[in-house]
This record gives sequence, C-alpha cells and structure tokens, in this order.
Amino acid sequence: MKITILASVCAVVLLGATGAAVAEGPADPKAVKHESDKYFDVKGDPTYNVQADGTVDWPTYSGFRRYHSECHVCHGPNAEGSSYAPALKDSLKTIGYQEFYGIVVGGRQHVDSANDNVMPAFGDDKNVMCYLNDIYTYIRARSTDAVGPGRPMKREDKDPKTTEAEMACLNAKD
Repeated sequence: MKITILASVCAVVLLGATGAAVAEGPADPKAVKHESDKYFDVKGDPTYNVQADGTVDWPTYSGFRRYHSECHVCHGPNAEGSSYAPALKDSLKTIGYQEFYGIVVGGRQHVDSANDNVMPAFGDDKNVMCYLNDIYTYIRARSTDAVGPGRPMKREDKDPKTTEAEMACLNAKD
C-alpha cells in the first residue's frame, strides 16, 4: 500500500512541478459501470448511485460515516465547510478524483497574506486510506446535491467482497 501511495504522491508532485499536466476536473458523475457494490463514472472514477426513492449505494453510505468520523472536524458537517477549512462539497465541483486523492495522501498548504491553511497528509492513516473512495463518493454526491445533509435514510447492502477488502486493508502490514 505504501508503494501505491508513494507513487501517487510522486506523480502529483512531479506533474505539478513540471507543469506537464493540468489537473482534470471531475467527469459527469453518472454511473456507467457497476462492480460488486461500487459504481464508476466514464473515467473510471468512483461515483454514487442514488435511486429515485433516495436509497444510496453502500460506498456513499460508508463515505458519510467515514467523513463524519475523520473529516468533519475541519471541513464541517455534511462537507459544508467551516471557518477552519473549505467546503469539500464545493471543492469537488472543480477538482477530479486524482487531485482529491493526491491532496488527501500528501497534504496541502495554502499560505498567502489572507490564508494560512494546511491540510495534513493522511497517506499513512488506514482509517482514511482504506475508505478514501467511499469518502470521495459521499462528498461527490453532496457536491451535486444528489444526497442531502444528514445520514442517508436508505442504503443498499454491503457486498461481502467489500468487507474482505476492508479487512485486508486494515490488517495489512506496512
């Protein structure tokens, strides 16, 4: 896992330093692929699937739970921001999955005359990294108002393969 994280951080740093690539914004959030209990957009990035009756997919529900255990202290409830950190539901309207991933893994610093904001790196935090796609999916659903504030009332069932993957990630030796 550390090798994957290190590679991702290096890619983000190198691309940003050389100017060779500009960060891509998010694709249309419409799910075009479904595997197990996960959904993906046309670019292959994690996305949500909210049914007409308000039932959310498992990753969106899990992302709500993980966001509120790991992220809301700084970024506010429901990804709506705080006086300390920006509203992630607004940030995901302009940044794509790769940039989001790189920021969470490697951290970010924004310092100027009006700001002194520092996002710590979470690349070694299994409580974040093992659920990062779920967190992204939840915030993405909030960014389009596909999911309102508060705990989703209905959810799809969790696939047993998802539980196996979580356990493998959480118990992995670094």
